[in-house]
Amino acid sequence: MQVTKTDIDGVFLITPQVFEDDRGCFFESYNQKVFNEAIGMPVHFVQDNESQSTFGVLRGFAFQKGDHSQAKLVRVTAGEVLDVVVDMRESSPTFGKMVMHKLSSENKAQVFIPRGCAHAFVAMSDFAIFHYKVDNDYSQQAQSGFRFDDPDIAVPWPFEKGQLKVSDKDLSWPSFKDAYKFK
Repeated sequence: MQVTKTDIDGVFLITPQVFEDDRGCFFESYNQKVFNEAIGMPVHFVQDNESQSTFGVLRGFAFQKGDHSQAKLVRVTAGEVLDVVVDMRESSPTFGKMVMHKLSSENKAQVFIPRGCAHAFVAMSDFAIFHYKVDNDYSQQAQSGFRFDDPDIAVPWPFEKGQLKVSDKDLSWPSFKDAYKFK
């Protein structure tokens, strides 16, 4: 497993070692001991989630507030997405920074997102299956987010705004400045 630091403190790009032959491939997608050693802290995941999206579906920016905040380990098991993380931790030296990665079933890369960061992705393929582990239970009351098209973050989404398929809930989020900030 290759672990690469990103421009956001605590966010890591993780690339597994893949063994391929004429039958296909094998790789270890998760090993708790190796993972915790690689990122330098213990993380105990409590739930796995999966979403399916068609081309142009954008999900996020979403996060859980306060005691319900969640760290995530995300990957794509079918198709391709553009994955985006924004640091919402006011005390962080990388507060307000954004990182983007293409995740796909071909590159098998994963992104670790620490608590206090917002997350979004857009499906770049006709169909994408997005899988993520979280380290805390979901709370509907603690759910929050900010607009995907916030000018202060200025994500260079690879589509025109009208081509994106965004839920009413994601369209209703406030601006980044007005979203809950972790203290």
